[in-house]
Amino acid sequence: MMMMMMRSVVCINLKLVGAIFVLLHFNLLFSNYSVVAVADTKHVVSISGGCIENERHALLELKASLVLDDTSLLPTWDSKSHDCCAWEGIVCSNQTRHVKMLDLNGDQFGPFRGEINASLMELQHLKHLDVSGSEFSHGIFRKMFGSLSNLIFLDLKSSSITGRIPNDLGQLSHLQYLDLSNNDLEGTIPHQLGNLSHLQYLDLSGNILVGTIPHQLGSLSNLQELNLGFNQLNVGGTIPNLPIRFSEDCQVIMDSNQFEGSIPPFFQSASLLQLSKNKFSDTFLLLCSNISIDRLLVLDLSKNQLSRKLPDCWSHLKDLEFIDLSDNTLSGEVPSSMGSMVKLKVLILRNNSLYGKLPVSLKNCKKLNMLDIGDNRFFGPIPYWLGQQLQMLSLRRNQFNGSLPQSLCDLKNIQLLDLSENNLSGQIFKCIKNFSAMSQNVSPNGEEDYNFGYPTGDEFEHIYTGYDLVALLMWKGSERQFKNNKLILRSIDLSSNQLIGDLPEEIGNLIELVSLNLSSNNFTGEITSKIGRLTSLEFLDLSRNLFSGPIPPSLVQIDRLSMLNLSENNLSGRIPIGTQLQSFDASSYEGNNDLCGKPLDKICPGDEEGAHQKPETHKESSHEDKKPLYLSVALGFITGFWGLWGSLFLIRHWRHKYVLFLDNIIDTMYVFIVLNATKFQVWLRHLQEKFV
Repeated sequence: MMMMMMRSVVCINLKLVGAIFVLLHFNLLFSNYSVVAVADTKHVVSISGGCIENERHALLELKASLVLDDTSLLPTWDSKSHDCCAWEGIVCSNQTRHVKMLDLNGDQFGPFRGEINASLMELQHLKHLDVSGSEFSHGIFRKMFGSLSNLIFLDLKSSSITGRIPNDLGQLSHLQYLDLSNNDLEGTIPHQLGNLSHLQYLDLSGNILVGTIPHQLGSLSNLQELNLGFNQLNVGGTIPNLPIRFSEDCQVIMDSNQFEGSIPPFFQSASLLQLSKNKFSDTFLLLCSNISIDRLLVLDLSKNQLSRKLPDCWSHLKDLEFIDLSDNTLSGEVPSSMGSMVKLKVLILRNNSLYGKLPVSLKNCKKLNMLDIGDNRFFGPIPYWLGQQLQMLSLRRNQFNGSLPQSLCDLKNIQLLDLSENNLSGQIFKCIKNFSAMSQNVSPNGEEDYNFGYPTGDEFEHIYTGYDLVALLMWKGSERQFKNNKLILRSIDLSSNQLIGDLPEEIGNLIELVSLNLSSNNFTGEITSKIGRLTSLEFLDLSRNLFSGPIPPSLVQIDRLSMLNLSENNLSGRIPIGTQLQSFDASSYEGNNDLCGKPLDKICPGDEEGAHQKPETHKESSHEDKKPLYLSVALGFITGFWGLWGSLFLIRHWRHKYVLFLDNIIDTMYVFIVLNATKFQVWLRHLQEKFV
């Protein structure tokens, strides 16, 4: 027994010693923590607010330099507020409470007109900085940004900054996104930017940069978009074949510069290559160099100085979906190897000096949605093999001849058809009614949005808006370009050919048609009255034909019509009376000797006597006009009255049912009123007792 008691005492003592040891150890740790906290007061997290004190002061100094006297900006940035993490545009780390994001873009807060203060350097944990869209008064590019070594995202676009791009930006080794576009930056692109190995997005467009592209940018293996457009780069020189291999889905935009000479082959590794509005003269190196990486989806070389023949080496570019070579001086025939690009959706060769016949191999491009070869010298009949998926087809200003091919009847998805200014003959097929995309208020099955996007890390995401489908049309007498990405504009232009025959009635089925131009042909007969069904029509030109007979009164129904030209035909009779047709200028009807009525000065037969008689007063006119209305109202009243009361009077069974129906309604209303009146009285009595 004694032994057991001794063991219990020993056990208790051991537990007591262990507890004392744990307390002493905890006290030691707490003391060490206190010493460290006191020794580093600069980084103490405010218990009341949860904000780093020196960063809060830095932000207040930054506000003072940014907003100047405009007190309406950043109202939450108040010296009396201790939690800067709750201020607008600020995001702090949940663990350390350091400011990690500063978003002061001008679109959200309005443009800042002050300057960026050096106090920004206190935010050493900053990862995201956006001060775009401002109008900094002291716009010299400050070198301080290079010291924010943790930056991942830096956006200074449209901020009125000037001077050269600082070399120390190359020290931001974590940077993934850099946008300096739409400023007044000058000088050359610093080669130090090639040190930014994590960079995914680089936009230097819309500045005054000169010189060439530094070869060090070839180290940017993660680049997803490179935009150097709208500068003055490469003045007086060519781009060397730099050792650059762009990452997958990389978009290279260098339009509106001064690049010239041959296009180097390293651009093939991009997915989107936009080099329009430069002075490039040769595509052989780009197209015919056999490199291991070939990802091109979009190729825009429009508005350059490309000449000679197109090289016949398109076979290896099997992923191409969009090609725009318009507004150059290319000559020769279209190479047959273009037909090997089976994924091709858009082909624009407009405004060159290409000639001959289109290669039959293009029939392999079964996904082709847009074909624009206008303003060239192609000849022969219109190809019979044109794809059924076509939504935009422009063959304008060429030398195509012969009749319209029957295969045009298969273009069910067509929304823009321009065959103007050729030598086409024959009649318009009645199968024009098959153009279902123009006859239904729905999008065609083949329509797509030509956009694609890509993720660019956890901090941001960039989506390219896609390439433009630009249609060139004669609109209200002048040539205009339409960006038609959504294919909203439905148009048919067959003007300036030698087409004959009547205008088929089936054209009245195209109720979604917006523009119809059949001018300068040899159409005969009367204008079909079915044309009045085209209620979406805004542009109608039937001038310089041989149409005869009266103007169909149904034209008055097209209330959207803003341009009408029926001049130089053989039309006769009175111009239909309607506000729409009388609002056009007399020139819309001139050249029709037998037409009369407003807006022409020629008075119609029978109107002369009325002109000398006393004009009918508005009251008399109105009374005569309302007679049919009065008659309709009277007939409707008589029919409705006797239809109800006559039936009740003649049919006894119906009369009893009707009386019972009225009794039920009256009883229901009475019960409802009594119950609710009683409830209201009770509620009112309680309310009175409450206040008495």
